[in-house]
Amino acid sequence: MATLRDIKRRIRSVKSTQQITKAMYMVSAAKLRRAQEGAESNRPYARAFEGVVASLAKRAEKKDHPLLKVREEKKIELVLVTSDRGLCGGFNSNLIRTAEAFLKERRPRHEAVVLSVIGKKARDYFRRRKVELRLAEVDVLRSLEYARAAALGQDLIRRYLSGEVDGVYLVYSVFKSAMVQRPTTVRLLPLELPTEEGTAAVDYIYEPNAKAVLEDLLPRYVRVQFYRSLLESRASEHGARMTAMDAATSNASDMISKLTLQFNRARQAAITKELMEIIGGKEALEK
Repeated sequence: MATLRDIKRRIRSVKSTQQITKAMYMVSAAKLRRAQEGAESNRPYARAFEGVVASLAKRAEKKDHPLLKVREEKKIELVLVTSDRGLCGGFNSNLIRTAEAFLKERRPRHEAVVLSVIGKKARDYFRRRKVELRLAEVDVLRSLEYARAAALGQDLIRRYLSGEVDGVYLVYSVFKSAMVQRPTTVRLLPLELPTEEGTAAVDYIYEPNAKAVLEDLLPRYVRVQFYRSLLESRASEHGARMTAMDAATSNASDMISKLTLQFNRARQAAITKELMEIIGGKEALEK
């Protein structure tokens, strides 16, 4: 049975841990606000960009553009986006499970499935299992900049246009709320543009022509979509970590209450035992 000193030591240890988790919760909450603003402010731009590109592609013989042309998928690439740090609940494990399910399903159907990862957690996980990675980028979400995201997106475009891969897929987390982050698998290349249903048809004057404008916009569109996925993942990471640290702080409070009760009971038992020994000694002397 634990002694009073042991219980006191455990209470101090849990209180120290609780202070850390509470501080991490507050830090994650502040980071989440900025990351959420970034993700949500990008969504209207990305949707408007989709509409412009879809409208333009409809008028510019879109099937002629290589980024829109669907070909037989002999070799594909999967890009998995995770965080660089842990302590965010099941955020990374859910993404990794989604990627593994994709790989298990697709490998028998293609000649080759190449894996690239963004984030230390995914890199370390697959390296420990001796899985070959074409690309392993770290510290991307920590200081996310459009220039770096655009460079990574352009590399994927180059590989697709050169025929190194016939399709590029992304696994990332879509931010819904601080408590809900949804692992999602999407096809980045070849592009699948949305239809213009429900919107009024608008035509423009193009210079030099619609095809040239489309050829310039489509690579930009891919880079913007890739950047958007990273913004969503960063907001999801901070939301998951904030939720996990809040739960850890709450669990620490429950544990402190239980340990305090255990301490009081043990102390009461010790006092009762001492009283019984004193009474027993007194009775022995009286005899």
